Amino acid sequence: MQLTLPSRHYRDPAAYQTERRTVFAAGWQFLGHEVEAHQPGDYLAGDVAGQPVLAVRGADGVLRGFHNVCRHRAGPLVADGRGHCGETLTCKYHGWRYALDGRLRSAVDFGAAEGFDPREFGLFPVRLQVWRGFVFVNLDGQAGPLEELVAPLERLFAARDMTLAPATLRRSHDIACNWKTYVENYLEGYHIPAVHPALAAEVDASGYKVRMDGAVAIHEVPTLSGVNDGLWAWLWPNLAFNVYRYGMMVEHMRPIGHGKTRLDYLYFYDPQTADMEAVLAASNQLTAEDVEICEAVQRNLDAGVYDTGVLSPRHEDGVAWFQARIAQALG
Repeated sequence: MQLTLPSRHYRDPAAYQTERRTVFAAGWQFLGHEVEAHQPGDYLAGDVAGQPVLAVRGADGVLRGFHNVCRHRAGPLVADGRGHCGETLTCKYHGWRYALDGRLRSAVDFGAAEGFDPREFGLFPVRLQVWRGFVFVNLDGQAGPLEELVAPLERLFAARDMTLAPATLRRSHDIACNWKTYVENYLEGYHIPAVHPALAAEVDASGYKVRMDGAVAIHEVPTLSGVNDGLWAWLWPNLAFNVYRYGMMVEHMRPIGHGKTRLDYLYFYDPQTADMEAVLAASNQLTAEDVEICEAVQRNLDAGVYDTGVLSPRHEDGVAWFQARIAQALG
């Protein structure tokens, strides 16, 4: 019998503070796709469990990662999301300007200061790697090579000859639950008949399988109708690649605090063939159903009567694997 993690790990702010260091700073975190930052001065910016980071395309064509923090008094350089900063990154607080390679170009109107050397005040760098155009950052600089982490995905994508459609679209949804509550909901199909009636009508839930390959949970299910292609792949610790007949949606399950999660959706689609109005309607419905159940589960975890439960050997192997990794990260 496999017991679940104790409920305190889903409601204790101290657990989240540990995870910020041992899960998120220690691993690879998704920022976006190169197609969103292909010209010099284009950037991607986001929050990695409370750490603001950015990736910017230099004049030399190289994409580089930095903390989104000015070296003067910690002002922000760019807003979250994607955009264009021109030839410099300019602090929004006092206007210090940085070259796109991170060097301090101008401490605007700073004045003469004994011992101040601009060469010592470049932006804090962040390790960055790219796989199939997907941009990842590692904050502590100690994670293994990205290609090792994504090797199961590479095999899966290569076997299916998967390519990305040309157009992109972003959407975000907030959930009032711990990030692990949502991830565990994603890692099993056990809940589909009870929570997702429309999806249950499109797939054969009795044939739903989740198998672990390295740090990837591969979901495969026979399809009956609709837009689903019966394939979802989740990458440790909080990223999913959802394959549909119109294209793909990349889902980043991003913690905003110990009790709040933001789902960042990045859709890849062909505008000539995809009915995105129908796609978004179906996606919004599934998300609304997941939000409702995950928030209800979180309220019950917070209530305190529940401590541990038991995991299904038929349906929840992915959840068991995830919880074992979390237990290790929490010591």
